[in-house]
Amino acid sequence: MDLYLATDLKSGKIVHGKSGMRDRYVPVTSLHADTAEPIRFIEQMKPRFLYIADLDRICGTGDHDPLIPELAERTERILLDRGCKGPYDMLDIFGVSMIVGTETAADTLAQFTKGVLSVDIKNDLVIPWNIDPVTFLSTCNRYRFEMVILLDIGRVGTGRGLDKEMLSQFREVYTGPLLWGGGVSSEEDLALLEKAGFDGAIIATAVHSGKIPVEYIRRGTFCSSP
Repeated sequence: MDLYLATDLKSGKIVHGKSGMRDRYVPVTSLHADTAEPIRFIEQMKPRFLYIADLDRICGTGDHDPLIPELAERTERILLDRGCKGPYDMLDIFGVSMIVGTETAADTLAQFTKGVLSVDIKNDLVIPWNIDPVTFLSTCNRYRFEMVILLDIGRVGTGRGLDKEMLSQFREVYTGPLLWGGGVSSEEDLALLEKAGFDGAIIATAVHSGKIPVEYIRRGTFCSSP
């Protein structure tokens, strides 16, 4: 199972995300890095795979577009959420796959022929429609995305852990590559995702606090013991 290190960009810094309260995000602190400056942070963390949310672009206050190629040179693959509203918003950068989130592209999902779909969840419902995520995910096989991320924004940065039954339901209704983001708090949570059949997980807080070894994101994979 692949592991992506989550990095939220805001005002030129890596910030710590929690429960989607973007106006309260503060520069990240980590056991494994002494800076929130993006390039130096990534050079110290050394992730193989990276998930980036450009919060300035998503919120319409700017962007970090010039920084992305530099980060791509230092990682093997980046999943980038820059608040795409339509195919015209996608960047073409080697090693970077563009994320299309339901939060910002709800009306244009059928127009995309590539990219990664982020099913954005708040209060256990898919935004912006406020519908059941299992029901929505069951319809996603019709789209032409490379993979799907289930992003529980309310769990981000909380360490709340995961629900085994919920994960199994998600995996049952979607046939393509499936990633999870939000609330992964331990190796036990990673094992739950792996056992449920997920193809990857997006993690950050548990790595920075030492609950999940930093070596996992450096090699980019997790495999539980038999």
